[in-house]
Amino acid sequence: MHKLGIMGGTFDPIHYGHLVAAEMARGEFNLNKVLFIPTGTPPHKNRRDISAAELRYEMVERAIQDNLAFDSSAVEIERKGPSYTVETLRILRRAWPDHELYFITGTDALREIFSWREAAEILTLTHFIGAARPGFEASDFLLKVQHEHPEAQGRIHHLEVPALAISSTDIRSRVRHGQPIRYLLPEPVRLFIQQNGLYAGN
Repeated sequence: MHKLGIMGGTFDPIHYGHLVAAEMARGEFNLNKVLFIPTGTPPHKNRRDISAAELRYEMVERAIQDNLAFDSSAVEIERKGPSYTVETLRILRRAWPDHELYFITGTDALREIFSWREAAEILTLTHFIGAARPGFEASDFLLKVQHEHPEAQGRIHHLEVPALAISSTDIRSRVRHGQPIRYLLPEPVRLFIQQNGLYAGN
């Protein structure tokens, strides 16, 4: 069975934390490819200053251009309305019928999956890889899942990933306050942010 990794997120901007998590997951779980999918209209974010979808997609394209195992998809950007994970997974299941799906997300987000729209169906469509900083104690969460959500057995996995202290929120703040962001994200992305004046006026 082929395996497709899915890296979803706002990517505003994409940074090395995202890229390292995707690459570590690819190696640990023998993923054939990791598909980066920028969120179109995030249903769970209250930010009103999210960068335009085409700008976030362009940053993803620039960030992954040197890794042949990484690809991007505009499936959520092209779909109207809020970007619900279950709808994206249905589309990917039809497009990649011979692949097992692995959704890569942060451990914090993983704690919320049972509140997502049609969570029961989501767990039949994909495995979840919860990426966490080294030393993060995941046993309590995994034990809770085992007792409260038996349907998720074997579908949720833990992965320790270096560099997850980097965050998009911090990068936006640094730009806003004139602080350096070099080496927190790929240089083509940093230059794109600079050339387009992103985050400086937020």
